[in-house]
Amino acid sequence: MTNSQHITGRRLAELTTLRLGGPARSVVRCDDTDSLVTTVGELDSAGEPVLLIGGGSNLVIGDDGFDGTAVLIATSGIEYGDEAGRPYVTAEAGNDWDALVADTVAAGFGGLECLSGIPGAAGTTPVQNVGAYGVEVADVLRSVRLFDRATGSVEWVSPESLGMAYRTSVLKGRDDHVVLAVSFWLNPDGVSAPIAYRELARVLGVDEGGTTEAAQVRAQVLALRAGKGMVLDDGDHDTWSAGSFFTNPIVAEAEADAVLARIADRLGDDVSIPRYPADAGVKLSAGWLIERAGFTKGFPGDDAPVRLSTKHTLALTNRGSATTADLLALAARVRDGVRDAFGVDLHPEPVFVNCRLPR
Repeated sequence: MTNSQHITGRRLAELTTLRLGGPARSVVRCDDTDSLVTTVGELDSAGEPVLLIGGGSNLVIGDDGFDGTAVLIATSGIEYGDEAGRPYVTAEAGNDWDALVADTVAAGFGGLECLSGIPGAAGTTPVQNVGAYGVEVADVLRSVRLFDRATGSVEWVSPESLGMAYRTSVLKGRDDHVVLAVSFWLNPDGVSAPIAYRELARVLGVDEGGTTEAAQVRAQVLALRAGKGMVLDDGDHDTWSAGSFFTNPIVAEAEADAVLARIADRLGDDVSIPRYPADAGVKLSAGWLIERAGFTKGFPGDDAPVRLSTKHTLALTNRGSATTADLLALAARVRDGVRDAFGVDLHPEPVFVNCRLPR
Protein backbone atom coordinates (compact mmCIF):
# COMPACT_ATOMS: atom_id res chain seq x y z
CA MET A 1 0.00 0.00 0.00
CA THR A 2 1.74 3.13 -1.24
CA ASN A 3 2.56 5.91 1.24
CA SER A 4 1.17 4.00 4.21
CA GLN A 5 2.85 2.28 7.13
CA HIS A 6 1.74 -1.24 8.04
CA ILE A 7 2.01 -2.10 11.76
CA THR A 8 1.25 -5.56 13.16
CA GLY A 9 0.36 -6.76 16.64
CA ARG A 10 -0.67 -3.37 17.99
CA ARG A 11 -3.21 -3.07 20.79
CA LEU A 12 -5.88 -0.56 19.89
CA ALA A 13 -5.76 0.74 23.45
CA GLU A 14 -2.68 2.67 22.38
CA LEU A 15 -4.79 4.60 19.88
CA THR A 16 -7.64 5.67 22.18
CA THR A 17 -7.79 8.30 24.91
CA LEU A 18 -9.42 5.74 27.23
CA ARG A 19 -6.38 3.45 26.78
CA LEU A 20 -8.79 0.53 26.39
CA GLY A 21 -9.34 -2.06 23.66
CA GLY A 22 -7.85 -5.32 22.47
CA PRO A 23 -5.74 -5.89 19.35
CA ALA A 24 -6.54 -5.55 15.67
CA ARG A 25 -5.34 -8.08 13.12
CA SER A 26 -3.25 -5.25 11.70
CA VAL A 27 -2.93 -1.48 11.82
CA VAL A 28 -2.16 0.74 8.84
CA ARG A 29 -1.16 4.38 9.30
CA CYS A 30 -1.98 6.70 6.40
CA ASP A 31 -0.08 9.98 6.31
CA ASP A 32 -1.63 11.53 3.22
CA THR A 33 -5.07 11.61 1.66
CA ASP A 34 -4.15 9.67 -1.48
CA SER A 35 -2.81 6.76 0.56
CA LEU A 36 -5.89 6.86 2.80
CA VAL A 37 -8.26 6.55 -0.17
CA THR A 38 -6.09 3.87 -1.79
CA THR A 39 -5.69 1.86 1.41
CA VAL A 40 -9.37 1.83 2.32
CA GLY A 41 -10.31 1.01 -1.28
CA GLU A 42 -7.90 -1.93 -1.42
CA LEU A 43 -9.07 -3.29 1.92
CA ASP A 44 -12.70 -3.00 0.84
CA SER A 45 -11.95 -4.80 -2.43
CA ALA A 46 -10.29 -7.60 -0.48
CA GLY A 47 -13.30 -7.96 1.81
CA GLU A 48 -11.23 -7.01 4.87
CA PRO A 49 -13.18 -5.41 7.78
CA VAL A 50 -11.95 -1.85 8.35
CA LEU A 51 -11.95 0.25 11.50
CA LEU A 52 -11.21 3.93 10.89
CA ILE A 53 -9.47 5.72 13.76
CA GLY A 54 -8.81 9.44 13.97
CA GLY A 55 -7.84 10.82 17.36
CA GLY A 56 -9.43 7.91 19.26
CA SER A 57 -11.10 10.29 21.69
CA ASN A 58 -14.71 9.21 21.21
CA LEU A 59 -14.11 5.49 20.82
CA VAL A 60 -14.83 2.51 23.08
CA ILE A 61 -13.27 -0.70 21.76
CA GLY A 62 -14.06 -4.10 23.23
CA ASP A 63 -11.49 -6.17 25.10
CA ASP A 64 -11.43 -8.67 22.22
CA GLY A 65 -10.31 -5.92 19.88
CA PHE A 66 -11.19 -5.81 16.19
CA ASP A 67 -11.00 -8.74 13.80
CA GLY A 68 -9.77 -6.75 10.81
CA THR A 69 -7.52 -3.85 9.90
CA ALA A 70 -7.52 -0.58 11.79
CA VAL A 71 -6.70 2.39 9.56
CA LEU A 72 -5.14 5.25 11.49
CA ILE A 73 -5.91 8.57 9.78
CA ALA A 74 -2.75 10.66 10.25
CA THR A 75 -3.13 13.06 7.33
CA SER A 76 -2.06 16.66 7.81
CA GLY A 77 -2.10 19.98 6.04
CA ILE A 78 -3.84 23.30 6.73
CA GLU A 79 -4.76 26.00 4.22
CA TYR A 80 -6.38 29.39 4.72
CA GLY A 81 -8.60 31.05 2.17
CA ASP A 82 -11.17 33.76 1.61
CA GLU A 83 -14.57 33.55 -0.03
CA ALA A 84 -16.39 36.78 -0.81
CA GLY A 85 -14.49 38.51 1.97
CA ARG A 86 -15.12 35.80 4.53
CA PRO A 87 -12.06 33.88 5.76
CA TYR A 88 -11.98 30.12 6.22
CA VAL A 89 -9.55 27.32 7.06
CA THR A 90 -9.39 23.90 5.43
CA ALA A 91 -7.69 21.03 7.23
CA GLU A 92 -7.05 17.43 6.32
CA ALA A 93 -8.88 14.97 8.53
CA GLY A 94 -5.92 13.71 10.56
CA ASN A 95 -4.94 17.09 11.98
CA ASP A 96 -5.07 17.28 15.76
CA TRP A 97 -8.18 19.32 16.48
CA ASP A 98 -6.83 21.50 19.27
CA ALA A 99 -3.65 22.19 17.29
CA LEU A 100 -5.86 23.39 14.43
CA VAL A 101 -7.81 25.69 16.75
CA ALA A 102 -4.53 27.04 18.15
CA ASP A 103 -3.22 27.66 14.62
CA THR A 104 -6.30 29.68 13.64
CA VAL A 105 -6.04 31.84 16.76
CA ALA A 106 -2.30 32.38 16.25
CA ALA A 107 -3.00 33.35 12.63
CA GLY A 108 -5.27 36.15 13.84
CA PHE A 109 -8.68 34.56 13.34
CA GLY A 110 -11.60 33.75 15.63
CA GLY A 111 -14.59 31.45 15.53
CA LEU A 112 -13.21 28.13 16.77
CA GLU A 113 -11.80 29.21 20.16
CA CYS A 114 -14.74 27.92 22.24
CA LEU A 115 -13.92 24.45 20.92
CA SER A 116 -10.37 24.59 22.32
CA GLY A 117 -8.98 21.63 24.23
CA ILE A 118 -11.30 19.03 22.73
CA PRO A 119 -9.22 15.92 22.02
CA GLY A 120 -9.35 14.11 18.71
CA ALA A 121 -8.84 14.67 15.02
CA ALA A 122 -10.34 17.42 12.89
CA GLY A 123 -12.10 14.95 10.61
CA THR A 124 -14.18 13.52 13.45
CA THR A 125 -15.66 16.84 14.53
CA PRO A 126 -18.54 17.02 12.02
CA VAL A 127 -19.40 13.34 12.54
CA GLN A 128 -20.85 13.94 15.99
CA ASN A 129 -21.25 17.70 15.63
CA VAL A 130 -18.74 18.41 18.39
CA GLY A 131 -19.69 21.27 20.66
CA ALA A 132 -18.64 23.06 23.83
CA TYR A 133 -19.18 26.37 25.62
CA GLY A 134 -22.07 27.44 23.43
CA VAL A 135 -20.58 26.64 20.01
CA GLU A 136 -21.14 23.58 17.81
CA VAL A 137 -19.26 22.54 14.69
CA ALA A 138 -22.51 23.02 12.76
CA ASP A 139 -22.29 26.75 13.56
CA VAL A 140 -18.95 27.18 11.79
CA LEU A 141 -18.74 24.34 9.27
CA ARG A 142 -18.20 25.38 5.65
CA SER A 143 -17.92 21.98 3.93
CA VAL A 144 -16.67 18.40 4.31
CA ARG A 145 -14.72 16.33 1.79
CA LEU A 146 -15.96 12.73 1.71
CA PHE A 147 -14.77 9.48 0.15
CA ASP A 148 -17.69 7.24 -0.80
CA ARG A 149 -16.52 3.67 -0.16
CA ALA A 150 -19.26 2.16 -2.34
CA THR A 151 -18.64 4.23 -5.48
CA GLY A 152 -15.04 5.34 -4.96
CA SER A 153 -16.02 8.97 -5.57
CA VAL A 154 -14.59 11.93 -3.66
CA GLU A 155 -16.59 15.14 -3.28
CA TRP A 156 -17.12 18.18 -1.09
CA VAL A 157 -20.55 18.32 0.57
CA SER A 158 -22.35 21.12 2.39
CA PRO A 159 -23.33 21.08 6.08
CA GLU A 160 -26.99 21.05 5.01
CA SER A 161 -26.55 17.57 3.54
CA LEU A 162 -25.15 16.12 6.78
CA GLY A 163 -28.28 16.27 8.94
CA MET A 164 -26.38 17.82 11.82
CA ALA A 165 -28.13 17.94 15.19
CA TYR A 166 -27.16 17.79 18.86
CA ARG A 167 -24.03 15.59 18.98
CA THR A 168 -24.91 13.75 15.79
CA SER A 169 -25.02 13.80 11.99
CA VAL A 170 -25.82 11.37 9.19
CA LEU A 171 -22.17 10.28 9.35
CA LYS A 172 -22.35 9.04 12.95
CA GLY A 173 -22.65 5.29 13.48
CA ARG A 174 -21.90 4.59 9.81
CA ASP A 175 -18.72 3.81 7.91
CA ASP A 176 -19.82 4.06 4.28
CA HIS A 177 -18.02 7.39 3.92
CA VAL A 178 -14.59 8.53 5.05
CA VAL A 179 -14.02 12.15 6.01
CA LEU A 180 -10.93 13.35 4.15
CA ALA A 181 -10.94 17.06 4.99
CA VAL A 182 -13.02 19.72 6.69
CA SER A 183 -13.41 23.43 6.09
CA PHE A 184 -14.54 26.00 8.67
CA TRP A 185 -15.61 29.64 8.48
CA LEU A 186 -13.52 32.03 10.55
CA ASN A 187 -13.93 35.53 11.95
CA PRO A 188 -11.44 38.19 10.85
CA ASP A 189 -9.39 40.33 13.24
CA GLY A 190 -9.27 37.71 16.01
CA VAL A 191 -12.89 38.31 17.04
CA SER A 192 -14.42 35.42 18.98
CA ALA A 193 -17.69 33.68 18.37
CA PRO A 194 -20.55 35.13 20.47
CA ILE A 195 -20.10 34.04 24.10
CA ALA A 196 -23.29 32.09 24.72
CA TYR A 197 -22.19 30.01 27.73
CA ARG A 198 -22.88 31.70 31.07
CA GLU A 199 -19.86 30.33 32.96
CA LEU A 200 -17.50 31.41 30.20
CA ALA A 201 -19.09 34.86 29.91
CA ARG A 202 -18.66 35.34 33.66
CA VAL A 203 -14.95 34.49 33.76
CA LEU A 204 -14.33 36.64 30.68
CA GLY A 205 -16.26 39.57 32.11
CA VAL A 206 -18.46 39.99 29.03
CA ASP A 207 -22.20 39.94 28.49
CA GLU A 208 -23.76 36.75 27.19
CA GLY A 209 -23.94 37.05 23.42
CA GLY A 210 -21.04 39.48 23.30
CA THR A 211 -17.64 38.93 21.70
CA THR A 212 -14.05 39.49 22.74
CA GLU A 213 -10.54 38.50 21.68
CA ALA A 214 -10.35 34.90 20.47
CA ALA A 215 -7.00 34.34 22.20
CA GLN A 216 -8.47 35.38 25.54
CA VAL A 217 -11.44 33.06 25.07
CA ARG A 218 -9.19 30.15 24.15
CA ALA A 219 -7.11 30.63 27.29
CA GLN A 220 -10.17 30.67 29.53
CA VAL A 221 -11.76 27.66 27.82
CA LEU A 222 -8.57 25.64 28.28
CA ALA A 223 -8.47 26.64 31.96
CA LEU A 224 -12.11 25.66 32.49
CA ARG A 225 -11.65 22.33 30.71
CA ALA A 226 -8.48 21.55 32.65
CA GLY A 227 -10.34 22.14 35.89
CA LYS A 228 -12.82 19.47 34.82
CA GLY A 229 -10.17 16.97 33.72
CA MET A 230 -11.09 17.53 30.07
CA VAL A 231 -7.63 18.38 28.71
CA LEU A 232 -5.46 15.35 27.93
CA ASP A 233 -2.62 14.73 30.37
CA ASP A 234 -0.73 11.42 30.32
CA GLY A 235 0.00 11.74 34.03
CA ASP A 236 -3.58 12.47 35.11
CA HIS A 237 -5.96 9.49 35.11
CA ASP A 238 -8.89 11.90 35.27
CA THR A 239 -8.16 12.60 31.60
CA TRP A 240 -8.04 8.93 30.59
CA SER A 241 -11.58 9.11 29.32
CA ALA A 242 -13.74 9.56 26.25
CA GLY A 243 -14.73 13.01 27.43
CA SER A 244 -18.40 13.36 28.28
CA PHE A 245 -19.65 9.77 28.26
CA PHE A 246 -23.37 10.63 28.07
CA THR A 247 -25.09 13.31 26.04
CA ASN A 248 -27.34 15.79 27.80
CA PRO A 249 -30.83 14.24 27.59
CA ILE A 250 -33.54 16.02 25.65
CA VAL A 251 -36.96 15.39 27.18
CA ALA A 252 -39.93 15.69 24.82
CA GLU A 253 -42.19 18.68 25.47
CA ALA A 254 -45.12 16.40 26.32
CA GLU A 255 -43.10 14.62 29.01
CA ALA A 256 -41.11 17.54 30.41
CA ASP A 257 -43.53 18.59 33.17
CA ALA A 258 -43.79 15.04 34.53
CA VAL A 259 -40.02 14.56 34.50
CA LEU A 260 -39.37 17.89 36.20
CA ALA A 261 -42.00 17.07 38.81
CA ARG A 262 -40.37 13.71 39.49
CA ILE A 263 -36.99 15.39 39.99
CA ALA A 264 -38.57 17.94 42.35
CA ASP A 265 -40.34 15.19 44.32
CA ARG A 266 -37.01 13.47 44.91
CA LEU A 267 -34.81 16.50 45.55
CA GLY A 268 -37.26 19.10 46.85
CA ASP A 269 -39.34 21.84 45.30
CA ASP A 270 -36.70 24.45 46.10
CA VAL A 271 -34.04 22.78 43.94
CA SER A 272 -33.09 24.71 40.82
CA ILE A 273 -33.03 22.25 37.93
CA PRO A 274 -30.68 23.23 35.07
CA ARG A 275 -32.68 23.21 31.85
CA TYR A 276 -32.18 24.62 28.39
CA PRO A 277 -34.46 25.04 25.38
CA ALA A 278 -34.12 22.37 22.71
CA ASP A 279 -35.93 21.36 19.54
CA ALA A 280 -39.31 19.91 20.55
CA GLY A 281 -38.34 19.60 24.18
CA VAL A 282 -36.16 20.54 27.13
CA LYS A 283 -32.47 19.74 27.47
CA LEU A 284 -31.31 18.67 30.95
CA SER A 285 -27.78 18.40 32.32
CA ALA A 286 -26.57 14.80 32.32
CA GLY A 287 -23.79 15.58 34.80
CA TRP A 288 -26.22 17.26 37.19
CA LEU A 289 -28.63 14.30 37.04
CA ILE A 290 -25.80 11.80 37.56
CA GLU A 291 -24.58 13.56 40.68
CA ARG A 292 -28.11 14.04 42.12
CA ALA A 293 -28.81 10.34 41.55
CA GLY A 294 -26.02 9.55 44.00
CA PHE A 295 -23.04 9.11 41.68
CA THR A 296 -20.61 11.67 43.03
CA LYS A 297 -17.17 12.62 41.73
CA GLY A 298 -14.76 9.69 42.07
CA PHE A 299 -17.55 7.10 42.35
CA PRO A 300 -17.36 4.21 43.27
CA GLY A 301 -14.09 4.76 45.14
CA ASP A 302 -10.30 4.81 45.16
CA ASP A 303 -9.81 1.10 44.50
CA ALA A 304 -12.12 0.86 41.47
CA PRO A 305 -10.42 0.30 38.07
CA VAL A 306 -12.96 2.64 36.44
CA ARG A 307 -14.31 5.69 38.26
CA LEU A 308 -16.21 8.82 37.56
CA SER A 309 -13.70 11.62 37.24
CA THR A 310 -12.81 13.31 40.51
CA LYS A 311 -13.38 16.61 38.68
CA HIS A 312 -16.44 16.00 36.51
CA THR A 313 -19.17 13.35 36.93
CA LEU A 314 -19.85 13.13 33.20
CA ALA A 315 -16.47 11.51 32.47
CA LEU A 316 -15.81 7.82 33.10
CA THR A 317 -12.10 7.30 33.62
CA ASN A 318 -9.62 4.44 33.36
CA ARG A 319 -7.44 4.46 36.47
CA GLY A 320 -4.72 2.47 34.70
CA SER A 321 -5.69 -1.19 35.07
CA ALA A 322 -9.23 -1.17 33.71
CA THR A 323 -10.82 -3.30 31.02
CA THR A 324 -13.53 -2.22 28.63
CA ALA A 325 -15.89 -4.56 30.49
CA ASP A 326 -15.19 -2.57 33.68
CA LEU A 327 -16.02 0.67 31.88
CA LEU A 328 -19.27 -0.65 30.42
CA ALA A 329 -20.39 -2.05 33.77
CA LEU A 330 -20.00 1.33 35.48
CA ALA A 331 -21.65 3.15 32.58
CA ALA A 332 -24.67 0.82 32.80
CA ARG A 333 -24.83 1.30 36.57
CA VAL A 334 -24.92 5.08 36.19
CA ARG A 335 -27.44 4.93 33.34
CA ASP A 336 -29.77 2.66 35.33
CA GLY A 337 -29.41 4.75 38.49
CA VAL A 338 -30.44 7.96 36.73
CA ARG A 339 -33.40 6.21 35.10
CA ASP A 340 -34.54 4.74 38.43
CA ALA A 341 -34.17 8.07 40.22
CA PHE A 342 -35.65 10.45 37.69
CA GLY A 343 -37.17 8.47 34.82
CA VAL A 344 -34.66 9.98 32.39
CA ASP A 345 -32.75 7.87 29.88
CA LEU A 346 -29.09 8.72 29.32
CA HIS A 347 -27.52 7.84 25.99
CA PRO A 348 -23.79 7.28 25.49
CA GLU A 349 -21.89 9.66 23.27
CA PRO A 350 -18.90 7.51 22.17
CA VAL A 351 -18.87 5.04 19.30
CA PHE A 352 -18.72 1.39 20.43
CA VAL A 353 -16.67 -1.21 18.54
CA ASN A 354 -17.22 -4.89 19.33
CA CYS A 355 -18.89 -4.06 22.64
CA ARG A 356 -22.09 -2.58 24.04
CA LEU A 357 -23.62 -1.44 27.29
CA PRO A 358 -25.22 -4.24 29.36
CA ARG A 359 -29.01 -4.00 29.28
